[in-house]
Amino acid sequence: MPHTLTFRQTTLRVVRKPLANRFSYSAIVFLTVLLLLGGCSKSNYPVSSPGANTNSGNEPTQRPYTIKNITYYPIPHAHGFTERGVASWYGKKFHGRTTSNGERYDMYAMTAAHKTLPMGTMLLVKNLENGKETIVRVNDRGPFVRGRIIDLSYTAANKLDIVQHGLAKVQIVALADTTQLAASASGKKPLPDLYHGEFYVQIGSFSRRDNALRLMKRFTDAGHSALIKTHQGLDRIYYRVHVYAGNELSIAKRAEAALIQHGYNGAFLVAR
Repeated sequence: MPHTLTFRQTTLRVVRKPLANRFSYSAIVFLTVLLLLGGCSKSNYPVSSPGANTNSGNEPTQRPYTIKNITYYPIPHAHGFTERGVASWYGKKFHGRTTSNGERYDMYAMTAAHKTLPMGTMLLVKNLENGKETIVRVNDRGPFVRGRIIDLSYTAANKLDIVQHGLAKVQIVALADTTQLAASASGKKPLPDLYHGEFYVQIGSFSRRDNALRLMKRFTDAGHSALIKTHQGLDRIYYRVHVYAGNELSIAKRAEAALIQHGYNGAFLVAR
């Protein structure tokens, strides 16, 4: 059935197609939602490569380490980091023990363990099973169990309603990096505002650059800003299409939800 959408006083007639062929339809719907929510346009970006190394790598917590014959390599910075997987939590048994960055583990604090993120990284954690969200600070390493991406403190897990079941599928998004937090702790800069910044939604990841360019062009032709970030995988380069979603976390999260609702099931938020 044809659908009629009103977009800035222009009436468009759109015919729904199978998911694989609905990029234009979803792009128009998403842009309409962004404008209604107050998302701003930015100048278009070129294809870009991952950010430069902003961490000296001299900190002990940034050195490679081996657990159960597996070597982990902490990443140099958390800019644009996002990940989906299973979350677990740890509590009373570890309460008071020393964490990987030298702090004492406090099961009632809003902290978490991650295998490779820089210490001090602030993460927005969303329970994908119930929609609940919270913010935690990375101060420990783990979990070293296959398939799990983050270990939450008891209080953080409780806020996400994970304690009873023990595990949940989550999405994590880095909101601030360790260099910002170190400056804040030293008094040189105020604590970074985690709810404002530059937020994007990743709408696709391709092994072929031309496919990524075509998807990006549909959004830029409709008047919104999009960019392509290259990512070096194990055996190939991936081209990830990001669409600017505003400078407020609440608006960006609603844009992400709208995009998922309209066919981009793998879309997720990225903070810069």
